[in-house]
Amino acid sequence: MCLLDYVEAWDRLRIQCRASSHRAADNPLRAYGRLGAVCGIEYAAQTMAVHGALLIPPDGASARVGYLVSVRGTQLHVPRLDDISADLLVEATCITRSENNILYQFSVSAAGRLLLDGRAAVVLNADALTPSPGEAP
Repeated sequence: MCLLDYVEAWDRLRIQCRASSHRAADNPLRAYGRLGAVCGIEYAAQTMAVHGALLIPPDGASARVGYLVSVRGTQLHVPRLDDISADLLVEATCITRSENNILYQFSVSAAGRLLLDGRAAVVLNADALTPSPGEAP
């Protein structure tokens, strides 16, 4: 399920994507005939995933699997997204990054109006952080 239409701009620390799928009657996140604003977190998560893919060095290294492990300080400024007529602008900015962790600030807006914002933590290669069966922790 890809909710994003395209990447508008990006650099090493930041990405902006556009989306129109919030208006689609067949949006897979819709429930009870509406798309709640909390679904904007999925738009932000997909934007962060695209950012990670764009940062892969061209030397043939493969993408690292990332897991969204925490969403904090999220504020919903509207109750729903499906009644927003303008395209969504989804932005994510890397606040801090380590070998296996990334903290992003994200926002979703439309026509200059902030719809939701917050922070999200991503863990990369989580499998490498836990011992295999039979290994000591």
